[in-house]
Amino acid sequence: MSELNQERAPIYEALERFRKMRVVPFDVPGHKHGKGNPELVELLGEKCVGIDVNSMKPLDNLCHPVSVIKEAEELAAEAFGAAHAFLMVGGTTSSVQSMVLSCCKRGDKIIMPRNVHRSAINALVLCGAQPVYVNPDVDCRLGISLGMRLEQVEAAIRNNPDAVAVFVNNPTYYGVCSDLRSIVKLAHEHGMLVLADEAHGTHFYFGDGLPVSAMAAGADIAAVSMHKSGGSLTQSSFLLTGPGVSEGHVRQIINLTQTTSGSYLLLSSLDISRRNLALRGKREFEKVIGLAEYAREEINNIGGYYAFSKDLVNGNSIFAFDRTKLSVHTLEIGLAGIEVYDILRDEYDIQIEFGDIGNILAYLSIGDRRQEVERLVSALAEVKRRYKKDRAGMLSQEYIDPKVVATPQEAFYAPKESLPLEQTAGRICSEFVMCYPPGIPILAPGEEITEDILDYIVYAKEKGCSMTGPEDAGIRRLNVLKGGTE
Repeated sequence: MSELNQERAPIYEALERFRKMRVVPFDVPGHKHGKGNPELVELLGEKCVGIDVNSMKPLDNLCHPVSVIKEAEELAAEAFGAAHAFLMVGGTTSSVQSMVLSCCKRGDKIIMPRNVHRSAINALVLCGAQPVYVNPDVDCRLGISLGMRLEQVEAAIRNNPDAVAVFVNNPTYYGVCSDLRSIVKLAHEHGMLVLADEAHGTHFYFGDGLPVSAMAAGADIAAVSMHKSGGSLTQSSFLLTGPGVSEGHVRQIINLTQTTSGSYLLLSSLDISRRNLALRGKREFEKVIGLAEYAREEINNIGGYYAFSKDLVNGNSIFAFDRTKLSVHTLEIGLAGIEVYDILRDEYDIQIEFGDIGNILAYLSIGDRRQEVERLVSALAEVKRRYKKDRAGMLSQEYIDPKVVATPQEAFYAPKESLPLEQTAGRICSEFVMCYPPGIPILAPGEEITEDILDYIVYAKEKGCSMTGPEDAGIRRLNVLKGGTE
């Protein structure tokens, strides 16, 4: 990596030059550097709205970059060890969808774990590809889904030699990683591409003692969420490609769905954040790991909680663990993760990333400091003291193996009817149901609705999980395929 090059931030530098030119705008956006919307200026500041501008020659064009955006892409590719990097302004959802759409068309098979983010299955709705799900192992104590075992991937490849790609989470929301290098080797031996969802793995590219990154493992495409651990503005992301992937084809796919009016606030934040990580990331993420290890030790000393880490590693379904992830199991104090989440926010002014049925995740990254971690630890100790109860009757399972009857696209667009939730057992769902975050579907289009799944949905609603996906926002009804399971 050339530090001289990585000190550049070409989009940011171009915006600074533009700002000093005092150009009179007769183009969009219509707020005209904030003059037409004083409340917006008051909220965001003159400098921010002043660089909220449209594409123009001095600032390049995201759809077909030839100057400063192109240079920013080249710098990002070098920093991440990729053949090419695309700046994405539709979040990592857009990156994941572009990744899948670049490789799959109607009728193609793609091997993937079922505990993928909804964006991956959404891409199958769009392109008509057929998922071959690898149902991950589940840690029975924690109730969380794990990575794909290598033998599971091998069996899926053997049974589906016509599959075009293998999709891997690197890592899962909880920090669990599969054996990515071996999966890449296996897939490539069978002529399949490897796609990696690294929404929660940006730091793998800039830290020691962390799991292998997708590009280092030889994966073909990776979706990297810079706005999470990378420090850029919300909704900004990178899509990375390896040497065997056509840059021009991927850009065509991106331009099918990504905006033609890319936000220069998001683009410049990607540019600046890439520079920050390239120059200081290794040192910064070493501090993050130290904070997470300190927090785990303190939380486990409270008793009742279990802040898990690399002690889970088994060399297969948990091949590696992301030590920056502060995932904490809460059921032994008689509280669901979502209940702890709500108490921390409502009573202690602490906002964590998410709480589910049995766990919470406090997201640590380059902006965190020891005093804030100490405040979290103290609050968790007090929550246990004030609210601890018997755990009898509490559900623990976060993942239920689905029975897939139709492809996501077939089910999503098929004739459907709306039924009360309690009358849907045995029917085929035509929409998504999930807790968000983390956005992993409980049900996806084309899957059979079972009593276990219905019990889980009802329980999650009762505990206060934020449920999304169905047409009925209250999740009292579900859309199912007409004609039952046929």
